[in-house]
Amino acid sequence: MATYSSDSDNDFEPTSKLLGRQRPIHSVLGGGRVADILLWRDKRLSAAILIAVAVMWFLFEVVDYTFVTLLCHVSITTMLIVFIWSAGADMFGWTPPNIPKDILVDTSFVDVASIIHNKFNNFLSICHFVACGNDAKSFFLAIISLYILSVIGNYISTLNLLFFGLLCVETLPFFYERYEEEVDYVAYKIKRQMRKTYRKFNAEFLGKIPRGPAKEKKG
Repeated sequence: MATYSSDSDNDFEPTSKLLGRQRPIHSVLGGGRVADILLWRDKRLSAAILIAVAVMWFLFEVVDYTFVTLLCHVSITTMLIVFIWSAGADMFGWTPPNIPKDILVDTSFVDVASIIHNKFNNFLSICHFVACGNDAKSFFLAIISLYILSVIGNYISTLNLLFFGLLCVETLPFFYERYEEEVDYVAYKIKRQMRKTYRKFNAEFLGKIPRGPAKEKKG
């Protein structure tokens, strides 16, 4: 009967960071404005973005708004407010509306685009490495995960999936930073159990697959 060893369970310390992370979570997220928003360092802006995403989901999913209709109605409402404000400024002595020409700074788009570009390139590199068969465990895990996502996708609309993804991006980094030690410990336990399961599967099934004799390398 095949046996397997669990000596290598100690290769991972309970204090190791999630996904082998060495840098602080703020640095992993790129630092700067984007990381501050995701980690709720600027609570007002983070809350405003989360509320805006929730309102957009409600309008599209519950009220059944289309994008063009919603954009037109928002534009009409904004123009009416500015018109009434401007007209009332002369009659009632209000401060006239002063809307800046540039709402967002150019560097904000550059920072976001740079982070997305780097993360996407790293993701493609990992996918290429796994798809080439360099890590059999990660390859089979990726296939199973993608299949599970494809099944879930049959029951969840694209809009709901997008909203759920944005909700996770907006909340999970914050909660992870707050409960970092607890999450790292749970991740360590899960990783250790997965290694045991894979080692047992390898010893009882994969190890029994007959292989041809190894060819000697020519000197």
